[in-house]
Amino acid sequence: MSTQFTVLLLISFVLGFMGNSALAQEVNPYEVMGKTGIAQTSTAELDQEIAMPKPKVLIFDVNETLLDLAPLKTSVSKALGGREEFVPLWFSTMLHYSLVETLSGNYHSFGEIGTAALMMVAESQGIELENQDAKVAVVTPLQSLPPHHDVSAGLKMLSEDDFRVVSLTNSSAEGAETQLRNAGLTDLFEKRYSVESVKMYKPHPDTYRMVNNDLGVRPEEVMMVAAHAWDLAGAKNVGLQTAFIARPGTALYPNVARPDYVVNDLQEFAKLLREDT
Repeated sequence: MSTQFTVLLLISFVLGFMGNSALAQEVNPYEVMGKTGIAQTSTAELDQEIAMPKPKVLIFDVNETLLDLAPLKTSVSKALGGREEFVPLWFSTMLHYSLVETLSGNYHSFGEIGTAALMMVAESQGIELENQDAKVAVVTPLQSLPPHHDVSAGLKMLSEDDFRVVSLTNSSAEGAETQLRNAGLTDLFEKRYSVESVKMYKPHPDTYRMVNNDLGVRPEEVMMVAAHAWDLAGAKNVGLQTAFIARPGTALYPNVARPDYVVNDLQEFAKLLREDT
C-alpha cells in the first residue's frame, strides 16, 4: 500500500469522528495530500492518476509539435514587410478563423485560412500585399517544414515500445502527406489523419472521435500529444489522456485540467512513458 494512499485513509478515518463539524464539511482528504505532498490535487485528478491505463495509441499533432514553424514565420514576416511583431497576430488570426469556420459549418483548407489571415493582418496594418504573394508566403514553406531535432528519435523509441503512433493535423490531407514526406517522417506513423475528413478543425470533439472510431479504441486508451494547450483541452474533453510538449513560446491553459505529461521534447516523453509502463 502506498504511503500516499495510507495517509488518505488516515485522514478519512479522522474526519469520520468529526461528525458534522465545519472542518469535516470543508476538508476533502484528496486535497490534503497532493502528488508531491502539497495540498493541490483535486479528487478528479487523483482518481484519474490512480486509474489511468497505459495508452495503446499516441496521437501526434503535426505543426509546431513535430515540425519547426521557424521557416514559415520567417516567410510570413517577409510578406509583412519584415514586421516580425505581426507574426503572432497572423498565427492567432489563422487559428481564430479556423474555429469560425467550424462553428459556422463552413470549411476551407488550413492553407487557405492562413492565406486569408495574412491578407487580413496586412490590411489592418496598412501593408500592401497581393493574394498570390500571401499564398506563396504561407503554403510554400508550410509544405517543407523541418522536424524538431528530437522528433525522429523520439518517435522511433515509442514505436520500439509497441505504441501505436498516428498523427492528426489541421492541415489538409494532401498537405499533411507532403509535410511528413518532406520531413522524412511518413514511415514512423501507422496512420496519418487530417481534419479534412470531418471538415471541422481541432479542438472540435469530432476530430478526435474520428481517430478513435477508425482505430477501434476507447478514449481512455488514447493519448493526444501536442504543443498547443487548446488542442489538449479538446482531447481531454472527449476523455483522452494528454501530453504537452513545451516548445519555445508555448504555455499551458490554466482553466483546464493539467496534462498527464508535461515535457520538453519527444525523447523525454518516450523515456517517461517507458519508465511508467
